Amino acid sequence: MADVHTPQQRSFNMSRVRSKDTKPELIVRKFLHAHGFRYRLHDKMLPGKPDLVLPKYKTIIFVHGCFFHGHEECRYFVVPKTRTDWWLDKINGNRRRDAENNLKLVAANWRILTIFECELKPANREKTLHNLLNELKQLSVS
Repeated sequence: MADVHTPQQRSFNMSRVRSKDTKPELIVRKFLHAHGFRYRLHDKMLPGKPDLVLPKYKTIIFVHGCFFHGHEECRYFVVPKTRTDWWLDKINGNRRRDAENNLKLVAANWRILTIFECELKPANREKTLHNLLNELKQLSVS
């Protein structure tokens, strides 16, 4: 099946996909800030430019989109029916890069927390944020 958009329309649509300040990321940021956590954003000195860096806790939080990071068994990750090979290469490349960056961060003694966008949908949001808060509180005690 051919793409329903012209190449120009598709290019325009894709240019609007954000890598920073996404809605899921803003939800996590506002929640953490409201609970007294302070963080740095998109630290270019760290592998993968993490979404949130909590230096006090030596913890990094990645907020991933389910589609672009290939969240397995998630309803929001569906392989497109057009240009399937290209998309699979892109998504697998993202996964590979994520794994490499995580290894580098763990080697530098950083704790890594990853939250996928589906975990921040209204039905799951409260549970996910509560778990995040508990995890961070445990780090502050130890």
